[in-house]
Amino acid sequence: MTPLINAAAGSLGGLAAEQKSQDVTDWAARIGWVAGLLLLIALVYWLMREGWKWRGTLQGDLPELPQVPAELGPPRLALSGRYHGSTTAGQWLDRIVAHGLGTRSRAELTLTERGLAVVRPGAGDFFIPAGSLRGARLDKGIAGKVLAEGGLLVITWQLGDRLIDSGFRSDHAAEHTAWVDTLTELTGGPSDAAAHQHDTEGAR
Repeated sequence: MTPLINAAAGSLGGLAAEQKSQDVTDWAARIGWVAGLLLLIALVYWLMREGWKWRGTLQGDLPELPQVPAELGPPRLALSGRYHGSTTAGQWLDRIVAHGLGTRSRAELTLTERGLAVVRPGAGDFFIPAGSLRGARLDKGIAGKVLAEGGLLVITWQLGDRLIDSGFRSDHAAEHTAWVDTLTELTGGPSDAAAHQHDTEGAR
């Protein structure tokens, strides 16, 4: 019986050694996969960053954003919510990133007779003079961000020679309609850019 016992013990030892070797091999493969995945993520991030910088360079002709004046005057409307980005007016995927306009953030909007103040915690504030406002509408998508139909307040304004659409969403979406009505009244009617429907079929 002793030879049989020795043989069985030898077989069990061989199986344990093989299992241990297999475990080591699995860990090495997993580490390789994780390292490859991290490299891929780093590459994608780098490409996105370079694309962002390239787009910002192309938009270098945009003037600096007006700063919020110390005295705004009595507010007509105020809104707390999120800023979802800006695009060339009528082109919902042509994102504008120059001067920090591509940075999504929280936003506090105040509309007065002097214009629209956009205060963004953690990002750059800016001011749209009343004479630069061109209209407003309800929409569902801007700069790659898609919401429910009418879930986005899009304000059209002019910066230098370029018409810009900026998208905002209030914490209370029911406020959007009042903003559209007031800005339409303030600007004397919707702008030509605001009259065009966005082709958002690709986002459906």
